[in-house]
Amino acid sequence: MPLLEIDRVEAGYGAIRALFGVSLALEAGRTLALIGANGAGKSTLLRAITGLTAPGAGRVRFDGADLTGMPAHAIAARGIALVPEGRRLFASLTVEENLLMGASAARAGPWNLQTVYALFPDLVARRQHGATMLSGGQQQMVAIGRALMANPRLLLCDELSLGLAPVVVRGLYGALAQVSAQGVALVVVEQDIGQALAASDDWLCLREGEVVLAGTRGQADRGAIARAYFGSEAA
Repeated sequence: MPLLEIDRVEAGYGAIRALFGVSLALEAGRTLALIGANGAGKSTLLRAITGLTAPGAGRVRFDGADLTGMPAHAIAARGIALVPEGRRLFASLTVEENLLMGASAARAGPWNLQTVYALFPDLVARRQHGATMLSGGQQQMVAIGRALMANPRLLLCDELSLGLAPVVVRGLYGALAQVSAQGVALVVVEQDIGQALAASDDWLCLREGEVVLAGTRGQADRGAIARAYFGSEAA
């Protein structure tokens, strides 16, 4: 049984619908890349999974349980954590205080301050620094670490590479590979097609709120993906 099942989900904001019947399945320990241009519905799908946006139709299931309509805090307690776009760190808190905020769900598991610092050693010397005073890459490490402190079974990452240098992005994805190796399922929103294909087991392309193409790492026709990403008129 897949860990995460999305069944014909529709969602949006008020009268504006952003998702149109999206379905997918993800097994534990696998990484799924969501690719697509701005406005494709990628972030809305993550919000629907976490309960931040209630689906107007369809179902979201996690480990066999129906999460549809469940409040966000209850979904987080079941083992789903989000690394939001833009990181959204607490500016008034230190690095370590931000990390400890992630442990508020009090879920048992391997992730604690020691293991997060082992994953991101750059943060050790900066643990008492203001979190938003760090470099962009280090702030992203804090955001990922904060989510890991919740000991999730499913980690959702929204636009990890946005505004970061390629060498920093490679380091972040290398850390995520270590997380995945421990059995955590990952959903990564990524606009960089090359990075998405390199870092994922499975990929799914959204355009205007619909799934237009999907496959595995070994099923990656760059031409077909580019046409799906931009639309046939851009082929």
